[in-house]
Amino acid sequence: MILAASDLSPRSAAVAERALLLGAALGAKVRLVHLREGSMPGRGARRRSPDVDRMLAQQAEQAATALGLPLPEVELHDAAPLGGVVEGLAELARGARLLVVGLHRERRVLDLLRMTTLERVVLAAPAPVLIAHRQPVRAYARVLAASDFAPASVAAMTLAARIAPGATFHAVHALRLPLGAGVNSAAYDAALTLAETLRAAFEHAPGMPRLHEPTLLVPGPVHEVLAFRQGELDADLICIGTHSGRLPEALGNHARDLLRGPPTDVLVAKPG
Repeated sequence: MILAASDLSPRSAAVAERALLLGAALGAKVRLVHLREGSMPGRGARRRSPDVDRMLAQQAEQAATALGLPLPEVELHDAAPLGGVVEGLAELARGARLLVVGLHRERRVLDLLRMTTLERVVLAAPAPVLIAHRQPVRAYARVLAASDFAPASVAAMTLAARIAPGATFHAVHALRLPLGAGVNSAAYDAALTLAETLRAAFEHAPGMPRLHEPTLLVPGPVHEVLAFRQGELDADLICIGTHSGRLPEALGNHARDLLRGPPTDVLVAKPG
């Protein structure tokens, strides 16, 4: 089952259609859900629009009609009984093969002080999460992995191979060098040798798709390396792992930044 979560705003405009396309690729049913915020302690019940049911059903119908695919299941839930939006989505996603969500709602000040709801959903969800950014017109054609060669990177790419069997697959790895080290230094040679060893294991991991070319090893900050390669390919799906290098269960800085401003659709997987 693929769980598609819509907040019924323009940020979720691509969710239903992308979920239906992926459901067709995987032979999986699609469940389109919306979690309504419940009452807030001390503030009384929050008003609920009587049009929410109609809007969700309309979104499902429009997606199915545009793609010529069967209607997804449509469910409306109250977030409060499930413990809030984050906990509610995590509970609904139990047993799902994939959770599809929309874009993050930017809050300039609050985003600097705390994790966004989308980041919390990615960490809490028991399934990989796909952020649907572009309005889909076809199956994914070009997939790019921002890889650190860790298990989460492998998990993201092996899932991408299943949801985009007709795509070309590419990967890039940013070589991290000590401050001031150049490409002719001993530090560069050591980093390159290690990366080449890790690359071989990454590319031959079980379930990995055949890459269009060997994983590119590029010196530089991750953000700049990925942005440059994305600009070259115009990939319609980027694959990343959630974890940071030091804390396997935390959200890495690069994953966090991509979730807040994705250039295209982003597939996020956890280790294991």
